Amino acid sequence: MGIFDILGPVMVGPSSSHTAGAVRLGLFARALLGGPPRKAEMALHGSFAATGEGHGTHLALLAGLLGLEPDDERIPEARNLASDAGLEVQFTLADLGEVHPNSVCFTLEGSQGPLTLCGSSVGGGRIQVWELDDFPVELDGEYPTILMTYPDRPGWIAVVSALLAQARLNIATIKAHRTARGGVALLSIQCDQVPPESTLVALRSLPDVVSVRFVPALGGHA
Repeated sequence: MGIFDILGPVMVGPSSSHTAGAVRLGLFARALLGGPPRKAEMALHGSFAATGEGHGTHLALLAGLLGLEPDDERIPEARNLASDAGLEVQFTLADLGEVHPNSVCFTLEGSQGPLTLCGSSVGGGRIQVWELDDFPVELDGEYPTILMTYPDRPGWIAVVSALLAQARLNIATIKAHRTARGGVALLSIQCDQVPPESTLVALRSLPDVVSVRFVPALGGHA
């Protein structure tokens, strides 16, 4: 246990779960989208739905999508900032099933295409992303993360691991996610170091790769 776990994050707002964690969920979604969204729908579940407005959750999620950090004093102005940026925003209430009460699903549109992401703020400013574009995932944003979609065929993980080894990147976690055998799979790789651009280019150059996305660490280990 570190000092972060005891004291929690430096933030603007009354609750680390409803503010810092919510901002980080927005930041993670923005990074995966590849930039600021043009449209954003956020479906709030559980405590986020019941008390989120009073705790500033709506503003925090929006602030993350705008690229603000949890300690940014402009978080209370997030609605105005979103309007100034031309971001179309909609909040809805949803029952997402047996998930953490502080959960949200983003449906986003950006210049590089659409994105859907579901995640939870699990306390102390920490997050858990558990669904990405219909793939079940387990991501916490604490390590530099590579996410690539590719054909579900033998040998792919070995090829990717070899490229990372050539760049002297140490893998913290690596996991394949799929919705059906033999279709398109999602590989999530959390690294101890930030991958060089040349490695990301090499991954994107592999035959039949659908996409390669990179998310910088949101805090903790990078």
